[in-house]
Amino acid sequence: MATLTKDAIGSTRDSTQKSSPNLIIHGLMVLVIVLVATSFPIGAAITHGLPPDVMMMLRFFTAAALFAPFVLLQHGLQLPSGKSLFGYSMLSIPLVTCFWTMFEALRYTTAVNTGAIYTLVPAITAIFAFFLNNERASRRRSIGLLLGTTGALWIVFRGNLAALIGLDLNYGDLIFMGGITCMSFYSSMIKHVYRGEPMVVMTFWVILTGGIWLLCLSANTLSEIEWSAVDPKVYGGILYLSVFTTLTTFFLIQYGTVKIGPTKVAAYGFLNPIFVLLMTTLLGTHQFTWAYVPGVVLVVLAMGLIQTEGSTQ
Repeated sequence: MATLTKDAIGSTRDSTQKSSPNLIIHGLMVLVIVLVATSFPIGAAITHGLPPDVMMMLRFFTAAALFAPFVLLQHGLQLPSGKSLFGYSMLSIPLVTCFWTMFEALRYTTAVNTGAIYTLVPAITAIFAFFLNNERASRRRSIGLLLGTTGALWIVFRGNLAALIGLDLNYGDLIFMGGITCMSFYSSMIKHVYRGEPMVVMTFWVILTGGIWLLCLSANTLSEIEWSAVDPKVYGGILYLSVFTTLTTFFLIQYGTVKIGPTKVAAYGFLNPIFVLLMTTLLGTHQFTWAYVPGVVLVVLAMGLIQTEGSTQ
């Protein structure tokens, strides 16, 4: 009897120890979405300050420069192998494309439209995960993806079906559609590039190679920019995006993807409209109405279905 009790206690302790790291990971994914939600209004505020490719180049190089001392102190100065460097370079291409399209799209469309389009990321990621990672979506997960997409769109359009149907896709919307497709592809490819190296090392090289791609893209326009005439708030916005929505989110997304899989990580994107709604309500720039409640409920149900599902990988 005593042995059974000890076994039971040991089993409970092991279960608790296993669940605690997962709870931390899920908490970090919520933090990612909070940070991502702030990028849309900030991006919209500074998008006309510099060309999108130049702005993104500064964003990536700033993030890499801030991250370099930490990587150097923790892991020393060591170049990755040619194979790893090639993988990091290829992984950074869809990432760079996604963030470039966000700034370019916001020149032609609204934050509401981009917010609506962004809710498609989890579903598209699930498709890529199926073909690239053999991650099969169970009926439970499929229902969760459907509910989450419906709920997120409900929040964006306040339950107004006519507004959803009347969403006139313009040039900016189509650009951002391509961008979120790249982001979904990036999320599914992380596991193929990751070889067990420290995640901070992988994050640093993905960001640095992304900056190099952007430098090549923007090289012809750099000499034409009057840097002293750029509004200081543009530089401030770039610094914020570099630290919080580039450096921090890249690391956390890569870490979460390795631990819980791309679909579960991407599913947190359903929470994006909720946090945008919460922030705008607290700031007094938007008024909360009961029309949002059904969408919030659907998103919460979807998250419960997807995140509590056992691994199917």
